[in-house]
Amino acid sequence: MRLTRWAMAAVVAALAAVLVSTTHAEEPKKLKYPDTKKGDTVDDYHGTKVADPYRWLEDDVRESKDVAAWVEAENKVTFGFLEGIPEREAIKTRITDLFNYEKISAPSLHGGRYFFFKNDGLQNQSVMYVQDSLTGEPKLLMDPNTWTKDGTLALSGLAVSDDAKLIAYGTAASGSDWNVWKVFDVAAGKTLADELKWVKFSGASWSKDGKGFYYSRFPEPAAGAAFQKLNVDMKLYYHKVGAPQSEDRLVYERTDHPTWSIGGAVSEDGKYLIVSIGDGTTSNKARIAYQDLSDPAGKVVELIDNHDNKFGFLGNDGGVFYFRTDYQAPKYQIVAIDTKHPDKKNWKTVIAQAAEPLDSVDLVGNRFICSYLKDAKTAVKVYEVDGTFVRDVALPGIGTASGFNGLRTDTETFYTFSSFATPTSVYRYDPATGESKLIRQAKVKFDPAEYEVKQVFYPSKDGTKVPMFIAHKKGIKLDGTNPTLLYGYGGFNISLTPGFSVSRLQWMEMGGVFAVANLRGGGEYGDAWHRAGTKLTKQNVFDDFIAAAEYLIAEKYTSNKKIAIQGGSNGGLLVGACLTQRPDLYGACLPAVGVMDMLRFQKFTAGRFWVDDYGSSDNAAEFEALVKFSPYHVLLKNGPKAYPATLVTTADTDDRVVPGHSFKFAAALQAVQTGPAPVLIRIETKAGHGAGKPTTKVIEEAADQWAFLVKTLDFKPTIGK
Repeated sequence: MRLTRWAMAAVVAALAAVLVSTTHAEEPKKLKYPDTKKGDTVDDYHGTKVADPYRWLEDDVRESKDVAAWVEAENKVTFGFLEGIPEREAIKTRITDLFNYEKISAPSLHGGRYFFFKNDGLQNQSVMYVQDSLTGEPKLLMDPNTWTKDGTLALSGLAVSDDAKLIAYGTAASGSDWNVWKVFDVAAGKTLADELKWVKFSGASWSKDGKGFYYSRFPEPAAGAAFQKLNVDMKLYYHKVGAPQSEDRLVYERTDHPTWSIGGAVSEDGKYLIVSIGDGTTSNKARIAYQDLSDPAGKVVELIDNHDNKFGFLGNDGGVFYFRTDYQAPKYQIVAIDTKHPDKKNWKTVIAQAAEPLDSVDLVGNRFICSYLKDAKTAVKVYEVDGTFVRDVALPGIGTASGFNGLRTDTETFYTFSSFATPTSVYRYDPATGESKLIRQAKVKFDPAEYEVKQVFYPSKDGTKVPMFIAHKKGIKLDGTNPTLLYGYGGFNISLTPGFSVSRLQWMEMGGVFAVANLRGGGEYGDAWHRAGTKLTKQNVFDDFIAAAEYLIAEKYTSNKKIAIQGGSNGGLLVGACLTQRPDLYGACLPAVGVMDMLRFQKFTAGRFWVDDYGSSDNAAEFEALVKFSPYHVLLKNGPKAYPATLVTTADTDDRVVPGHSFKFAAALQAVQTGPAPVLIRIETKAGHGAGKPTTKVIEEAADQWAFLVKTLDFKPTIGK
C-alpha cells in the first residue's frame, strides 16, 4: 500500500497538468459544424419537464456507429481548425523540448532495497527501478513502454511485499479505470501467471507472509456495458499467489448496501486487516471494521458502525489503532482507539486539531509526520507517537511537499518538493535528527529566476476572501493586455497547491500569466470550506471563479478578451457553468472531461460517488439547484447567444466522466452559438480521464490547447528563448 501511493504520485507527476493559451490576430470566421440530429426525449423531474435532445450522444462510441460517425466528423472540423494555426508546430516543438528532462520519483524502501520510477524525458510511461543503496547501480524492473507500441497500457498502482520478493501491480488500458492486476517476481525479473480482472478503485495489501494480498473488485459487467454501467457490488477478496482468480477468497461484502465501497489494508505488524467501508460517495465518510489475522477463524468485527465521519488508518500499537479523522475536528486530528474498549468515551486525542487543516499523516521512524495546509501551501510538523511536538520540517520554499512514506522501523524517508517555477526535487529526511538532504533535482531547460509567484486574496460575491496564486515572468506590465490562464477545480475536498508543470511553464514563457484560484468546495481550509461549495451551495464555487477573473481584470493583469479559463473533470463543470453564466467575461474556455449534465451523472460508472458533493436530481430540492447551473441544460434553456471561443476536450475511453457529457455539451453549444468564436471538441482516442496518458498524447493535447488560445486570445507568443 505504501508503494502504491508514491507510484501513483510519480505517474501523475510524469504526466504533469496541461494548461496554456496564446493567439493570432485576424477576425475569426464562423465555422461550419457537423449537423447533429436532435431527438424528442423529455424527462419529468418532480413535475418539471426537461428536454434532452442529444440523449443519443450518451451511447458508447465503441458500440454506436452513429456516435462514432459524429466523433469523426467533429474531430475533422477541430483538427482542420488547429492545423491552420501557424504557431502550432513551433509550440509543439518547444513543449517537447521542455518535456525532455529526466524525471525521478522519490524512492520507497522495502526489504532493505530502494524502489523508484524514472522517465528519461520523452518516454510515454515511467520505468520502475530498484537499487540496493542510494548510490548503488539501479536495476530495471518493469518498463511499461514495452507493453504496447503506443504507450497506452499504463501502470496504475502497485504494492511490494514486505520481503520485497514480489510486487502486485495494476495495469490500465487506454486510460480506463478498469485495472488488471498481476504479480511480478523481483529476483526472476518476470511477471507470473496471476491475472485479476474487473478491479477498479482498489489498491493491494500483502499479507505478512507474502503469500498473497487483499484487493477489491466489482462483478464482471454484461457485454458492452463495461464503460457505461453503474459500478456497484464492490467486494473485498484475498488472492493467493499462483491460484486462479476464481479461487480468491471472499473476505467482506455488503449485499445490503450495494453502493458502498470496500477496501482492505494489512497493519504493519501483519496482525490486523483494516476494512474501510465507504458510504458510496466521494465524501470518504467511513465505517471501519477489522479482522484479527492471527486467528484463523477470526471474523470481521465492526469498530465504527456509521458513516458520520472520515477515518484514515495510520498504524497501531497492538490493539490500539491510530486514525486521522474529522470526528469533532473539522480540520482533522489524530485519535487512538483501543479495540478492547471501543466506546467513543474511551477514544484519546493524540494530536489535536490545529488552525490549519491536517492534510495527510505518515507514521515513519516511530514518529507522526503531519502535513498541514497553510493557505494552500504545505507545512510539515513532526510529533512523537504520544503527541509530543518535535519540530517543523524546514522546506526549501513555498510550495508543495509530498511523500514521507515508510515504516515505523525505518530510519529514513523521502519527499518531493515543487512549486510553479520550481521543478520537482527529491529529498531524504531523517525523522530522528530532522536533517533534509537534497538527493535529486530535476534539470529543466529554463531559468526559475526569470519567474515570480505570489499569492493574493480577493473577495467573492458574498464577501468571502478567496486565495489565488499568480505566476508569470518577472517584469510584466499591468496594462490589461497580458494573456491570462485562470485554472480552478473547487470540489470533493481536493486542494490545489503550487506544483510544477512543463505546460504551465511554457504558457508563462510564451508571455502568459498563470493563476490558480483556491475555490470553495476544495479542502484548503477544512470541512467548512469544502461544504460551502457542495449541493445547495455549489453556486459559491462558480461565484468564486467568476470573482477571480474579475479581480485579474480589475488589477490590470488582463482583460476579458485576453483571459481564458480552464479546468478538468469537476473543473470541467466549473468552466462549463461559468461559461454559461458569464459568457461576456472570457476570451476563451477550455473545459476538459467535464461533468456537463448534472441531472444524469449519477446513472453512469462512478457517477454515484459524486452525489455527496453535487446532490442528485432524484431529490426535489437538489434538482432545483442542479438544473440552474447544469451547463448542458442552461445552454438549452437560454437558446441562441454569443459565447466565447471554446475547446472542449475528452476521450473515448473515459469511464470516469463518460464522454457523453462533453459530446452533449459541445453539440448544444455549437447549436446556440451566434457569435464568430469557434466552438470545438477534441476527442482523443485510446485515452481516458487523464491518468496513464502517454507523454506523446500529453504533449499533443497541450500544444493544441495553447495553439487554440494563441489564435483566439489574439496575442503573439514568445516561443523558446
